[in-house]
Amino acid sequence: MSALACIIGGKAIAVAAGVFTLGWTHSVEKTEWQERWAVTAKGLVLQEARVQGSGAGMEPGENARRQGRWWAWTPDLPPLPKLVLAASGATISGWTLCDVAGCRELAAQSQEPIVLRPCDLPKLSRNGQEE
Repeated sequence: MSALACIIGGKAIAVAAGVFTLGWTHSVEKTEWQERWAVTAKGLVLQEARVQGSGAGMEPGENARRQGRWWAWTPDLPPLPKLVLAASGATISGWTLCDVAGCRELAAQSQEPIVLRPCDLPKLSRNGQEE
């Protein structure tokens, strides 16, 4: 089974989810952007990207379709071994990571970049103990 590990200043936070959403607000356009990622054995797979508008590098991707206030599309990217999220503290918001356990804000203040990567969860025996 896979999970996602968020490395924050050397501290790992495991997010037990096969799918997560990563969102942020563009600092110039004030436009929301969201991406849905899947954790797979091959790496992190971008399943869908969504943006609420366009301009300053926020243009909808190829074959984007309108869904309410969002433009959504499926980017054609290979699986990635990791995502590196900047944490300058100079933007209007941090990153919002959502999974089955809820949402949390990452990197709202200046710090080292955050690295998201797949990791293995410990195998559990039938009685629930780690093997």
